[in-house]
Amino acid sequence: MKDVVTLILAGGKGDRLQPLTRDRAKPAVPFGGSYRIVDFTLSNCINSGLRRILVLTQYKAASLDRHINLAWRFLCRELDEFVDILPPQQRLGEQWYSGTANAVYQNIYSIEKSQPKLVLILSGDHIYKMDYSEMIRDHIDSNADLTIGCLPVELKQGSQFGVMQVDSNRRIVNFREKPDDPDPIPGDPSRCLASMGIYVFSAKFLFDQLCCDATATHSSHDFGKNIIPEVVKTHRVRAFPFRDRNTGDAEYWRDVGTLEAYFESNMDLISVRPQFNLYDQSWPIRTFHPSLPPPKFVFADFQETKPRAGIAVDSLVGQGSIISGGRVERSILAPNVRVNSWADVQDSILLSDVQIGRHARIRRTIIDKGVHIPEGTEVGYDLEADRQRGFTVTESGIVVIAKSDTNAELLNQD
Repeated sequence: MKDVVTLILAGGKGDRLQPLTRDRAKPAVPFGGSYRIVDFTLSNCINSGLRRILVLTQYKAASLDRHINLAWRFLCRELDEFVDILPPQQRLGEQWYSGTANAVYQNIYSIEKSQPKLVLILSGDHIYKMDYSEMIRDHIDSNADLTIGCLPVELKQGSQFGVMQVDSNRRIVNFREKPDDPDPIPGDPSRCLASMGIYVFSAKFLFDQLCCDATATHSSHDFGKNIIPEVVKTHRVRAFPFRDRNTGDAEYWRDVGTLEAYFESNMDLISVRPQFNLYDQSWPIRTFHPSLPPPKFVFADFQETKPRAGIAVDSLVGQGSIISGGRVERSILAPNVRVNSWADVQDSILLSDVQIGRHARIRRTIIDKGVHIPEGTEVGYDLEADRQRGFTVTESGIVVIAKSDTNAELLNQD
């Protein structure tokens, strides 16, 4: 793996995750109580033996930069190991990244300095476990120019992905980006073969294609739209089937690009036997852990007229959180959350430093960092009232309270 440089594309706006991406890039959005979305891709790299990593940032990157500097600076530069952040360099002109291929092209100088034989390109905004070394070995053994990670998806979802057709040797014979009429897998009319946005390129081949694409006047400078559909016609481009690190099957891979997908993927983690196992010590998910005490559950006073007890069931509770006489059920609490007496939190995601006031009732709600919910407030019970307060409410009825929605008068209005 020493001849491989890994590029993580982490500059996405994540418009469909608004308001959680109002102040941060999509890969920096908190996930699973303790993590950021980018931690899963970075952990896959380290667990796969890949220790030369460049993270390409762009949109509202301050939060992402800070997190990587806190959590991912443990590699040894003297051994040519690194996780480096690359904002747009504008070495080739005064422009921002205009597509995934352009983002890599603008950083050719930084990539070439590491003298890689292979370049692994990943997206920083998916939740999954994968041993990339298996895909890299397959690429080398097959003498491919490009290998693309793939998995079957429902045919109706194919319009959200690059869709490929392969022959019996897994050579890709056709590739279309987000087609309206995706081609089904032969013998399986209900599914199609989708690109995961995971690419292994032979380095010289990648540089040649990027330079050709950079001068193409009608190109969007995107791997899926432009480069891949062309090279499958003339070069050896192969598919590599995704295998989940825990199950060995193509089971758990989530693009948490919408509020519904983000909510559901978080809720997956609290089941008794989740498909995505955070507790697998053979494949640790790394992140930054602040210096906080253990979570605390206080008050078990059943003698009062209205009993109170600090209880959390079927939930994940982060460090430093205090359940102070309230009840938490089927929820995820990030570090340093406080749930006060007689408050009730159900089926919700509370990010760091959230405070829930006494007697408040919260249901099916995502609350961003630092929001204080006043005493007696109800959220998630009257969706029309929540919309009138200015909160985001999804089609499925998930309420999202952003950092800026902290005005007590707004929360308490009828």
